[in-house]
Amino acid sequence: MSAKELRKARKEARKKEKEEKRKLKEQRKNQLPEVGGAMRVIGNLATSLKRVGIQYNEDFGTMLPGYMDSTRVLGANIKNGNPGFGFIFGYQPDTNWINRFGAKGLLSTDSLVSAMIQQRYSQRLNITAQLSPFRDLNIDLNIDKSFSKQYSELYKDTSATDNVGLTRLNPYAMGSFSISYISYQTMFTKFDPNVISETFKQFESNRLILSQRLAKLNPYQSGAIDADGYYKGYGRYAQDVVIPSFLAAYGKKDPGSVKLFKNSNPNIRSNAFKGLLPRPNWTVTYNGLSKIPALEEIFSNVTIKHGYHSTLSMNSFNTALLFQDPLRLSFPSFYDTLTGNFVPFFLVPNITIQESFDPLIEVDMTFTNQLSVRAEFRKTRSLSLSLIDYQLAENRSTEMTFGFNWRKKGLPLLKNLKIGKKGMKLDNDVTFRFDFSVRDDATANSKLDQGTSFGTAGQKVIRFAPSIDYILNNRVSLTGSRSEERRVGKECSSRW
Repeated sequence: MSAKELRKARKEARKKEKEEKRKLKEQRKNQLPEVGGAMRVIGNLATSLKRVGIQYNEDFGTMLPGYMDSTRVLGANIKNGNPGFGFIFGYQPDTNWINRFGAKGLLSTDSLVSAMIQQRYSQRLNITAQLSPFRDLNIDLNIDKSFSKQYSELYKDTSATDNVGLTRLNPYAMGSFSISYISYQTMFTKFDPNVISETFKQFESNRLILSQRLAKLNPYQSGAIDADGYYKGYGRYAQDVVIPSFLAAYGKKDPGSVKLFKNSNPNIRSNAFKGLLPRPNWTVTYNGLSKIPALEEIFSNVTIKHGYHSTLSMNSFNTALLFQDPLRLSFPSFYDTLTGNFVPFFLVPNITIQESFDPLIEVDMTFTNQLSVRAEFRKTRSLSLSLIDYQLAENRSTEMTFGFNWRKKGLPLLKNLKIGKKGMKLDNDVTFRFDFSVRDDATANSKLDQGTSFGTAGQKVIRFAPSIDYILNNRVSLTGSRSEERRVGKECSSRW
């Protein structure tokens, strides 16, 4: 190759190299940047959120009897502005507001006034969300909270007897509270109705830790300890000790950090149990197995389902008339002379946890030959703690269900039967169904510090229900079915 040809070849090579670099630069310019592992996971989670719904409702109401001013326009006296635009547009008065209102002479001082000031409040929170981390997998989440409270008091002029004037008499509050909860951590422990469970023993031992925690927080507690090791005022049956101990044991939480309740009621919206936060419950559904090439010729649809739902509730609570907090420290100071415990602001007679895996696992399969098969396993538990007799009622239930449904088209059910002159054959659709279930229930009662547990109820329920449907035409069908259920009671000494 001559020198001229060599220079020409080098020039062509450099030109080609520049062109390739230009194309590569242009390609990188249009290419999205690569995302690292952590950012990719966060991005996938963000895009998996398909739907979110938040519903929050509040309802207020106040009835203020004995109002002495006029309500001319929009419920107000335009000249002096009473009772105030805040009250007109929904402000719920607290104790200080009512005291100032009475001091202005806007509430009746007539000794015959006997109607009580009444206030109500209800709160409801519901959050729903649906996630789809990958195709055919759906996760539905649900968070619930409800709280309601009613308050009443008699605001009356008592000058005739004590020369005090308007006085607040018989303040009383009551209400209810419930949240979605999680406590499955102890749901699968060994259960014998006639033997005290390890969880219940943990519940009993947690009380000493809670007694110490509360005594250190309460300024009215002097540090005195009773003979049984519990701090004075926070004994083994004190409500403020028992409820957190119960929640820590059955939720498998640290008794040293479990949330405590407040002992105050500054206004109608205040919630002494707000430390208990609602937890998400869930339902998981996957229906992608039938799309696997090896299975799509066998199944037309396969659905796998799992769900968990739980509720913690206090169906009623009410104020304790003997509660005292002279320094307004939000702690009780008055000892009950019968029990030796501090009297809390709210009395809770019962607390309940109801939870269920509904289902723990469910498989629903539809074959290509029109056969449908469903198998399901459910597990439920109910815990009801009485603060009256300090007894825990625990109910557990398991249920297994199996069923199939088979539809056959053009089946000659009765070959020798002819209908009409032309002898029409009965070869229409027929559907066979069969359902079978076994449910096992047991209830045990355990009482604090008694060292015994005993079964109070239990049964095994077996049910099967076959049926057949035959379609004659669009208007006439034949159905034959049978349903049988057998119940077997349990002895109190039997294991479950």
